[in-house]
Amino acid sequence: MFQRDYFMRMIEQMTEAVGQIMNLRRQRKHEEALLYIDDLLEKRFRLSSKLVRSLSDEDLMKMMTTNGVAETGQLEAIAVLTAQEARLYDDLRRVDESYAAGLKALQLFVRLSLLGAEPAIMDPREQIGKLLKKLSPYELPVPTKRLLIEWHEAEGQYDLAENIMHELLEDRELNPEEAEEVYRRMLLQSDERLRAGGLPREEVEQALQALAKG
Repeated sequence: MFQRDYFMRMIEQMTEAVGQIMNLRRQRKHEEALLYIDDLLEKRFRLSSKLVRSLSDEDLMKMMTTNGVAETGQLEAIAVLTAQEARLYDDLRRVDESYAAGLKALQLFVRLSLLGAEPAIMDPREQIGKLLKKLSPYELPVPTKRLLIEWHEAEGQYDLAENIMHELLEDRELNPEEAEEVYRRMLLQSDERLRAGGLPREEVEQALQALAKG
């Protein structure tokens, strides 16, 4: 009961916070909004915006995990605030900081989606779509691409998972054995699901044959 009350209070506070940030953004008080986000991260999670951007998504996951259970509400709150931060930096044309914040928000929302977390403040899938569009001009880091392969596969977006696998195979950042495992998992899906995911069974089988030939 206590945990649920805490969770609901946090959702309410974060929803109000997003409203406040958006209001400051409309008033063009971007620096004030950034300070507000930093203060909120410090008070709620003992983190700073700079620290959130510098830590890996895996490290943040570990920090927000208690007794082996991820605190998805806290992760979502950090992801939401970091995504808002990216938009503010965008407005200020501070490209490097906008990219770093957007990338971190993307990683956290993908992690939340893979955990099957119910949306409390914002829908992770919707945010992932927006952030992927925002980051499309950039070359994403290899760990993020690997994470996206996992997410696209989980979402049944098999053609998109394959596109990233091809990139990593060409760059020798993914070994053929790893790609083979993904394709073999795809073969366990129904023909209908594979077709819906843009990768019919025959194409998966052809890809496996191509890998075998080297």
